[in-house]
Amino acid sequence: MKEVFFEVHAENYMGAGGPPHRMLAAIRENYPVSIHGVCMSIGGPDALDDVHLARFRDVVSRYEPAMVSEHLAWSSHGGSFFNDLLPLPYTRQTLDKVCSHIDQVQETIKRPILLENPSTYVAFASSTMSETGFLRAVAQRTGCGLLLDINNVFVSANNHGFSASAYLADFPLERVGEIHLAGHSEQEDDEHELLLIDSHDRAIADPVWKLYADVVSQTGPVPTLIEWDSKLPGWSVLREEALIARRVMDESTMLDVREVSHAC
Repeated sequence: MKEVFFEVHAENYMGAGGPPHRMLAAIRENYPVSIHGVCMSIGGPDALDDVHLARFRDVVSRYEPAMVSEHLAWSSHGGSFFNDLLPLPYTRQTLDKVCSHIDQVQETIKRPILLENPSTYVAFASSTMSETGFLRAVAQRTGCGLLLDINNVFVSANNHGFSASAYLADFPLERVGEIHLAGHSEQEDDEHELLLIDSHDRAIADPVWKLYADVVSQTGPVPTLIEWDSKLPGWSVLREEALIARRVMDESTMLDVREVSHAC
């Protein structure tokens, strides 16, 4: 996708008006936008918040975004809200609940959504499915697409000791409608082991760029977002990250074309 687009969090635009809407409307006049939800709690055991869902629907209807997405995570339980995207066990029970929630969202907004793979720091012994298998099953049952966050894959792979490349080899890439790239920070856990945090506060790491190149060589061009939420640098730095993504996409796509031509 050569065209520039901007992504916003839906929750920042759930008020009736004011400066946020005025600025987003000005952007929308000239560029496609993507609406990214962060508080739907699609992976939670509780029913979705009807008021929040209605506001989400109104934002989508108002801006007619090119893409709409949410997270495979939960953030509310028993009437309490947690300002985080928390992981869930991958079981048949949670699969049924997630699919029910996605069906409800898609029926409400009258269009498919993209579901984003999480970055995780704990895993559940009760899980009976892999994350990639879970996402594949969700997409097949609900008709939703997937938002592939490659930094999340790299972070989770480090934290849980699995291969990011093997994860991506099993990921249903045919369902990917958007890609996220971001920077991560390094910490130590209580056992002095390296712990990566999906911090969105620095440049994208070289291994993540490599994974991105591998993915787009298989998928072809996919709308790609650079996430940088805090410790913001100057515009030139942000723009350069976006240009790198475009170069990587172009080079990987051209390499694939050359290989196909040679094979023919």
